[in-house]
Amino acid sequence: MNGYVTRKPENVSNVFMQGDIQVIEVTAKGGYSPRVTNAKSGVSSVIKFITHGTFDCSSSVVIPSIGYNKNLPSSGESTINIPSQSAGSVLKGTCGMGMYHFEVRFN
Repeated sequence: MNGYVTRKPENVSNVFMQGDIQVIEVTAKGGYSPRVTNAKSGVSSVIKFITHGTFDCSSSVVIPSIGYNKNLPSSGESTINIPSQSAGSVLKGTCGMGMYHFEVRFN
């Protein structure tokens, strides 16, 4: 591995339904990918963080609006529940140091 974040192409969706739960996948390594996600409002959702040899500050995730502040494992998947969001809301997250950011926009 070269240590760089592999970004998903803009035309590839990182959001899908698994039963009645909306899954939003975000890769954490050298930042967050994708940095901006569009998701459906009004449905139960989870964010699935995926790490692969992540040893930088993006392994520490903070989402103030839902009181989330945890360290991710260096490799693996971590899922957090997101309360149903209203249309137009934006869920913003950052690394523990505030260097890397991501957001989920609910439509």
